[in-house]
Amino acid sequence: MSTGPLLALRLDADAPLGLQIEQRIRGLIRSGGLPAGAELPSTRALAVDLGVSRGVVVGAYAQLAAEGYIALRRGAAPTVALRARQPEPSPAGSDVAFAGARFNLRPDLPDLALFPRQDWLAACRSSLHRAANADLAYGEPFGAIELRRRLAPFLARTRGVVAGPERTGVFAGTTQALFTITSVLREQGARRIAVEDPGHRWRTRALGATGLEVVPVPVDGEGLCVDLLPGDVSAVVVSPDHQFPLGVSLAPERRRALVEWAANGDRLVLEHDYDGHFRYDRPPAGTLQGLAPEHVVYVGGASALLAPTLRIGWAALPARLVVPVVNRTFATGIAAPRLSQLALADLIASGALDRHLRRARTAYKRRREVLLAALGRRFADAVVGGVAAGLYVCLPLPDTDEAELLAAARGRGFALDGINEHALLPQPHGLVLGFAAAPEPTLRRAVTSLPS
Repeated sequence: MSTGPLLALRLDADAPLGLQIEQRIRGLIRSGGLPAGAELPSTRALAVDLGVSRGVVVGAYAQLAAEGYIALRRGAAPTVALRARQPEPSPAGSDVAFAGARFNLRPDLPDLALFPRQDWLAACRSSLHRAANADLAYGEPFGAIELRRRLAPFLARTRGVVAGPERTGVFAGTTQALFTITSVLREQGARRIAVEDPGHRWRTRALGATGLEVVPVPVDGEGLCVDLLPGDVSAVVVSPDHQFPLGVSLAPERRRALVEWAANGDRLVLEHDYDGHFRYDRPPAGTLQGLAPEHVVYVGGASALLAPTLRIGWAALPARLVVPVVNRTFATGIAAPRLSQLALADLIASGALDRHLRRARTAYKRRREVLLAALGRRFADAVVGGVAAGLYVCLPLPDTDEAELLAAARGRGFALDGINEHALLPQPHGLVLGFAAAPEPTLRRAVTSLPS
């Protein structure tokens, strides 16, 4: 059996084999596929891998060594020469858009530094140790049963969701959950879906990608204007506890009206609960889904609770939607990755997620207060809207050109959003400022550094 690194070199039997080996390895070194200092397979190993005589490989290596591309030393593995020509290094950077921001006020991010790394590492180790071999297969499209059995009671006690594991599905994030569910509605004959306006642009884009016509419905200080919902929409997507981006809560009478609208017209409400676990002046309100489980879908996820990169979302579904959603999930992705699901199940079972949630609430409450105080000093005439919840506040600036202000702020290293960036129809101008991802001194400096 051959040993050493594998090189996938395609050879043409009708051309000189040694010359081809030289050319392929030389090309890999020039392109960076074999970086300086990288180990090469031994002549014997490469000969076995390629099905050629060892002498052919010895000759090719000798030529590459003579040209300075590889280094040959008696008793040691051949390596790419440190002086071998390498491609120009790409500019240093990150594939995370806000990574270089001086002031990270993104409204859709938790504090990633609070991610419970040690608890997550322990959960990964524990769940992987306990996992059966079968757990490494594709698994149920609706999600790992161990997570669903842990998740359903967690959502019941923390958010008032009414659904057992058989109706609680796991997805690759809330966006996939919303896309999958609304795709099912489209397949069942729906043509139009209502959304809050303004509302998160990523969510709106995902809904539109299903082929449904997205219909904007105004939001005021009491939340979605339920009386303005068109009669010909099949569903509406709302965030009743902390509406994005205005931060308002759906008034009690409108909650009742929205549930009646759905029940009386055989329609569906999709309750997108992005950051509803974070309420700072009282316990979080119960969900709409708890009032009408057969007419309201509850959608949440780990992005605000832990970190977006986990890509774990969930949905509590009416019974009639479970099978169609499972079938659609299987058709578009088979199932979400299971190892992270098993780790999250362990995190819930151990109590680590509850402990993390308490720590995060304490930190975010303090940061929200710091941000509001700083905004009050800088923008004395502005009334910051929204309830004491979530990861962001809305700063109305109706007399300011929002686009110009955003451009100037981003030029100074701000990562933040504007209200109209999340609107289908023109809205009064303003900013959406996240407070969770930045430490308190940074929040104070950010407010004083905002362009006027």
